Amino acid sequence: MSYAVEQGLPTTLEESGPALKAVYRKVIWRLIPFLFLAYAINTIDRLNISFAKLRMAEDIALSDAAYGIGAGIFYLGYILFEIPSNLYMQRVGARATLTRIMVLWGMVTIATAFVTTANQLIVARFLLGVAEAGFFPGVILYLTYWFPAALRARITAVFLMAAMISGIVSGPLAGWIMTHFHGWLGLRDWQVLFVLEGIPAILLGLFGWFWLADRPSQAHWLSDEEKRLISDGLAQGSTGAAPQVRLLEILRNPQVYIAGLVFFCIYSGSNTVSYWMPTLIRGFGLEDLRTIGLLASLPYACALVGMYLLARSSDKHLERRWHLAGTILVSAVCFFLLGPAQSNLVASVALMSIGAACALSAVALFWSIPPALLAPASAAAGIAVISCIGGLAGVISQIVVGAIKTATGSLYMAFDVIGAVLVIGALILLIGIPARALREKPHA
Repeated sequence: MSYAVEQGLPTTLEESGPALKAVYRKVIWRLIPFLFLAYAINTIDRLNISFAKLRMAEDIALSDAAYGIGAGIFYLGYILFEIPSNLYMQRVGARATLTRIMVLWGMVTIATAFVTTANQLIVARFLLGVAEAGFFPGVILYLTYWFPAALRARITAVFLMAAMISGIVSGPLAGWIMTHFHGWLGLRDWQVLFVLEGIPAILLGLFGWFWLADRPSQAHWLSDEEKRLISDGLAQGSTGAAPQVRLLEILRNPQVYIAGLVFFCIYSGSNTVSYWMPTLIRGFGLEDLRTIGLLASLPYACALVGMYLLARSSDKHLERRWHLAGTILVSAVCFFLLGPAQSNLVASVALMSIGAACALSAVALFWSIPPALLAPASAAAGIAVISCIGGLAGVISQIVVGAIKTATGSLYMAFDVIGAVLVIGALILLIGIPARALREKPHA
């Protein structure tokens, strides 16, 4: 039996009292649409290079190996500045942090349209990582200021569904922009893609300065009674004020590294899907950009449904490990079968869609674990450290995949390697994070 059930605490929004249910709905409708849209734009601005690659490779002499380095070095910039950004967010607040991040990444995305060599693209991707550093873990931390653990997996899943929606629309959108706007202002199709998809981040970031509140106590749109209800909901099950935890103490916590390794393995899969799916689809014998874009949206559509259903089940039972491990293993099996099925287009698309959907869904499931694993005082730095460890997968996996593709001319061996990494991740999760470590409290 879960901790929440044992203590008689609400495990769903419907089980909360009418007043608390009303205030949570008010908070959800205020914050989640903005954060959802921000993450959707974030995902589109990351994925657009996978479609731009199909046209820009000839213009800037971009090899698969160089593309892998460019896709991966983004995460190096992200990792180097992620922990400082998350810690600085605690000083200046989410509003200032998200505004800064979004405006900067929009500017860098637009600037990427004007690279003329592979090396310039690599530099631009590094700067994009620096600009985006702290966005995702910052939002994960921000959600803990507003929602108790009993609601957090589904709230996090809804936020992460933005990536799935973006995945669904980014392919057709990229195909449409590159097909219809080639020559706009004298720009080539891939250049227009970067310009038009960078502007929304700047505009939404500036809007966020006026829309967000750093914490419930600072929200002018909440009454004093509503602020009290949120505070009481977060305080249920806590043991009082948590002492300040130094970064060195967090770095000595083995659970942080175990969780980081699990995320590394998961992110190797989801990240490879994000950056190499258009190339994989073209390998099926397809060349039309609009067709490639439509097929690339299928895994995200599957993940959108799977993510919500898995998160709902995980929240209902407050069980994280087996939900996550099972999802990871299904993804691994699908990736292993891609090679044997390569001669069958329907089977290849089906395996790619299911495997990619599971890899993407696993990310949402994973991020319900760190807040339960870490004490409140160590959550900010702990989440950032875990995210940094996982972010290394973005560097390493993309370089490895690019090198394998260049050496063999095929992506199937690369997906076999990624499948093996996912299996390792499931084993680390089940062995290294015991169920008792995730007996969640509402504000763990």
